[in-house]
Amino acid sequence: MIDGLDPIIHVPKRLAAMAVLANAPSVSFRFLKDHLQVSDSDLSKQMSTLEAAGYVSSTKVGHGRGGSTTYQITRAGRKAYEDHCTALRALIGGA
Repeated sequence: MIDGLDPIIHVPKRLAAMAVLANAPSVSFRFLKDHLQVSDSDLSKQMSTLEAAGYVSSTKVGHGRGGSTTYQITRAGRKAYEDHCTALRALIGGA
């Protein structure tokens, strides 16, 4: 019944981040932080997990207070997200 659910994506904050990234060419750290209403450290941790899984890539420009980070969903991330959504729909439809 829970086949296809991705434990990396399933965490609510990561699922929300993937939903945003699946619908935009790239998203800034600040936009994600504000949209998800999380702290810098929490978002950094969640995005590091997604990046380590190969689901997102990041681009950093500059350092310190003037620096910025943007994220993009990878091809593997898009497939994993779509598969996870399909599994969620099947689970909800079968309830």
